[in-house]
Amino acid sequence: MNIGDEDRVVVDRVLGSEHPNYKNMIYPINYGYVKGIVATDDEEQDAYIMEVNKPINFFKGVIIAIITRKDDIEEKWVVAPKNAVFTIQEIAEATYFTE
Repeated sequence: MNIGDEDRVVVDRVLGSEHPNYKNMIYPINYGYVKGIVATDDEEQDAYIMEVNKPINFFKGVIIAIITRKDDIEEKWVVAPKNAVFTIQEIAEATYFTE
């Protein structure tokens, strides 16, 4: 998959939910995975969802960024509604809670 490709994200950590292992980490955005796409960590590909300000279960959108992690082998995709535009700074601020 590449920037601009469309995909469907299954949300397993909805906006406002607690991280299952770190109770003090609250998700300020919806977060999930792309079913059927295996990432470099041998798990399904993780994805942040931008511009959806309510808890959701599924989301179909466009990959607008890929976060390469310095301390991990997996990348995180950033998905948003088609035609949504965000700066690098806005993406960094939205994902800062865990990145």
